[in-house]
Amino acid sequence: MPDVPSARRPAGELEAEVLAALWSTRQPMTPQDVQAALGGDLARTTVATILARLFDKGTVERTRAGRAYAYVPTVQDTAGLAARRMHTELGREADRSTVLARFVSDLSTEDEQLLRDLLGDGMPDAPEADPTGPGAPGAAGR
Repeated sequence: MPDVPSARRPAGELEAEVLAALWSTRQPMTPQDVQAALGGDLARTTVATILARLFDKGTVERTRAGRAYAYVPTVQDTAGLAARRMHTELGREADRSTVLARFVSDLSTEDEQLLRDLLGDGMPDAPEADPTGPGAPGAAGR
């Protein structure tokens, strides 16, 4: 039996491709521009639908360009996109402190130290405490 390509791509793959096309230029792009940048394999209506979904998520902004819209990303790279997703998830919960405490408690030691450094609380030259003790960083919520 010959290999038949799957009709559906993995979740988020098309959005990632559209964002990559937008990131590749500093100019607003219409769905037709994005379609061309992607090689023309997708229908313009599919590209327009993906852009509308990204707009609804706040990942892109749009302005009128004739009868169509022109889109620009509101995040500048994949790291910004991941940060936006984290903010969105945090905003869905009323008890933000519990969500953050559980997030921090699941961080690796290296990621926890990186977060401390980014927040300005890091003491890179300080001796490490017992990471499993009751006063250990991230112990809240365990």
